[in-house]
Amino acid sequence: MRVIIGSTGQQLGILNTDEAVRRAKSYGLDLIEVAPTANPPVCRIADFGKFKYELTKKEKESKHSATKVKEIKFRVKIGAHDYETKLRHAEEFIEKGNKLKIVLQFRGRENAHKDLGMAMMQKIKKDLETMALVDMPPKLVGRAVGMTMSPLPAAKRKRKFAKIEEEYVEDVDSDEDDDEGSDADETVTSEGKEEKHAD
Repeated sequence: MRVIIGSTGQQLGILNTDEAVRRAKSYGLDLIEVAPTANPPVCRIADFGKFKYELTKKEKESKHSATKVKEIKFRVKIGAHDYETKLRHAEEFIEKGNKLKIVLQFRGRENAHKDLGMAMMQKIKKDLETMALVDMPPKLVGRAVGMTMSPLPAAKRKRKFAKIEEEYVEDVDSDEDDDEGSDADETVTSEGKEEKHAD
């Protein structure tokens, strides 16, 4: 069998089983068979507990790195701000290497205007073209249109929409503006003075 020292990766060459076990004991370690089907079989001299821990750690990492599919739902009558927010989230999901499922749902009378839904999906596709490729083009299924996208290679991705942290400040400002004008409507007269009319 071919024997390797686990900590250094140094190859001790081809040894018989007794010699390999004796070498492992001289280091105070275990002899672990890592490639039984190889010709000759490959064994590693290492601490068995540590070896097992590293194996389970690698398995967990590979499960976490598996791509996930994130879903984002749209409506035909979506406001510009909501649309941009959803696309920012979409870009974040793609940036993390996730696949994306875009679903556009129709409600009530919107079912009679499915062409508007298809136009919206084309717009979404165009807005995300710098981040992802279309796996499944927009397809009508019942009262919804679905489309799936996969991330472009990391070097080719380019965000079109600002990150969400920047948007938060804008929201606070716009909320304050709304609060100021909620108690009374302001009108400017021809003389340039402001009059306040209570609701």
